[in-house]
Amino acid sequence: MSDKPRLLDRVREAIRVRHYSYRTEKQYVGWIQRYIRFHGLKHPESLGSHEIEAFLSHLAIRRQVTASTQAQALAALLFLYKHVLKCDLPWLANVVRATRPKRLPVVLSRNEVRAVLDRLDGTYRLIASLMYGSGLRLMETLRLRIKDINFERRCIVVRDGKGAKDRVTVLPESLLEALQRQIAEAKDRHQRAVNARFGGVELPYALARKYPRAHLETAWQYVFPANRPSQDPLNGAWRRHHIHEESVQRRVKQALRDARVEKPASCHTFRHCFATHMLDAGADIRTVQELMGHASVKTTQIYTHVLNRGGIAARSPLD
Repeated sequence: MSDKPRLLDRVREAIRVRHYSYRTEKQYVGWIQRYIRFHGLKHPESLGSHEIEAFLSHLAIRRQVTASTQAQALAALLFLYKHVLKCDLPWLANVVRATRPKRLPVVLSRNEVRAVLDRLDGTYRLIASLMYGSGLRLMETLRLRIKDINFERRCIVVRDGKGAKDRVTVLPESLLEALQRQIAEAKDRHQRAVNARFGGVELPYALARKYPRAHLETAWQYVFPANRPSQDPLNGAWRRHHIHEESVQRRVKQALRDARVEKPASCHTFRHCFATHMLDAGADIRTVQELMGHASVKTTQIYTHVLNRGGIAARSPLD
């Protein structure tokens, strides 16, 4: 019997060696499984560029997936062949790619933002306020640790954000007291768990091995911890995770309905509102770019179009 690891186990190992997130791991493995099933459970080593093109074209034509979904599937297959099977792929020129639409982001007015926040309470209001007040993504907010909040400098350090980049963003003055109460509550909950000999938090990369007791340190605890501990899917250890993102998404969706906001808004809309309202208040676009963590100012410029500061800033002749 062969001792060679199964293909998907090799994929998981290659992903973890490169410190990709667990969410990326699940997505990549899922796409590779769909690709194998699409071709009748044949091993990917026996498949080539034509089979990849057929699968991706099927997603675009038959399944009518979005451009971002198809791009994610392509990234998973490229990872499989390049890093796991060690195959050089030819240029996939014949792939039918889903058209990526160029849409403006959904942005709420200041009154709409306030109406939505007013219909949230407790921890969920604080999370939504941070997304709007600091320009954070949902997962960046939930993954904040106590050490990442600097009350003296009035700033938040975002660790390992999109693109594995760190950045510093503003901490709203109006959230200082609420955030201090939240951190005090998180510390108290953590201390009670430690006293019961059942406490700790997951640590990034190899820190758990280098510092075996670091998972019990207050600085590493999540600002928004979950009510109950859960089992780490990577190593099986029981740790206290952060609040689940779906619970926040549900609360925000309900608040949007209660506020009668008739726009396709979501948690990420608060981040769009942050950038747009900052620019509308006269902030320099380079400053907003830095706070948002955009690699290029062109990404930030899209919010000027929302403000009608682009090519349609001219006054209509009818007026």
